Amino acid sequence: MKAAAFALALSAACAMAANAAADTSLPTGKGLPVVVHTAVSFIEIVSFNENAGTYKATVDLRLRWEDPRLRRPAGEANDPPKVYRGQPAQARTAEIWVPAVELANQRAKETYSALGLRIFPSGAVEMTRRVSAEFAAPFEVERFPFDRQKLRLEVAMRDEPAGAVRLAFDQSDLDFSRAGAGVALDGWSVGAVALRSDPIAGWYGASHSRVLAALDIARQPGPIVAAIFIPLFASLLIPLLAIWLNRIEDGRFTIETFELINLTVGGLFAVIALNFTVNAAYQPLSAGDNAVTRLFSINYGALGASLLINVLLSRFAVVERLAGRYVQEQLFYVLAWAVPAMSFALGAAVVLVAAI
Repeated sequence: MKAAAFALALSAACAMAANAAADTSLPTGKGLPVVVHTAVSFIEIVSFNENAGTYKATVDLRLRWEDPRLRRPAGEANDPPKVYRGQPAQARTAEIWVPAVELANQRAKETYSALGLRIFPSGAVEMTRRVSAEFAAPFEVERFPFDRQKLRLEVAMRDEPAGAVRLAFDQSDLDFSRAGAGVALDGWSVGAVALRSDPIAGWYGASHSRVLAALDIARQPGPIVAAIFIPLFASLLIPLLAIWLNRIEDGRFTIETFELINLTVGGLFAVIALNFTVNAAYQPLSAGDNAVTRLFSINYGALGASLLINVLLSRFAVVERLAGRYVQEQLFYVLAWAVPAMSFALGAAVVLVAAI
């Protein structure tokens, strides 16, 4: 009888130990919320697609939290952490509570994934996950091509409200969050990584914790200036030449109006073709206000001014009929210098505002 009771007690103790070792419920031993320290390191940036608003990268996501149920006896307090990698790490995470975070802006299934786990004698847990995938990144066009973009990684906790699990970061996480020494991206200069808390609104007034990691990159504007800005300023010369080529002798314009209008219309088609080419190469530019769209507006405005000057003054002599030949002549001289000066001044101001 005693032997049976002893066996029953032993089996119950073993069952309790097994349940404790495989307890995947929320660790409430230190109260709520459970703080999960979050850090992100960018290991490799493969590409940045501005038109699609996505980038491909390999990142390390590090999560740290404490689970008192994993604390080891006092005699093991100075022992090294237990380290798991690959399949053993997957098996161990199935036995303990792990924060079910997701990379909210991941756009496709990861092409590579690896897992590492360290469990310290104090019950502290550190889990590192390496992921290669495509992620969404908003593209800001206001300062193009002198712009800075942020390649974001959104680490979100949707399964538990912020009152139960809170994603946070400290100085150790800020130190870990950086771009690797060999990280490079063609046409861009790679900067620092910043972390920011940004909760997500949930159902029934609840909120869910989220940490945004953003890698700052700055565009190298030289190739864009040569490919877009120089042609845009060169195209400004077309309507200005249509004004400058004409001249007045004895109160009469010396060049036929249709020749200058042909030059203006040819310039219009050239600007339209350039506009189409730029929008095809950099699609987000057409959806926002930026230096390129402003320079195109200046080009169209100069073409319109050139057309009006040649039609109203040269072809129909409207000002001469209303105010006399002398007034028309002086007005033409003023416009011949005012329109070019205003066009180039506005163009230079647009570029400087974007660059500064």
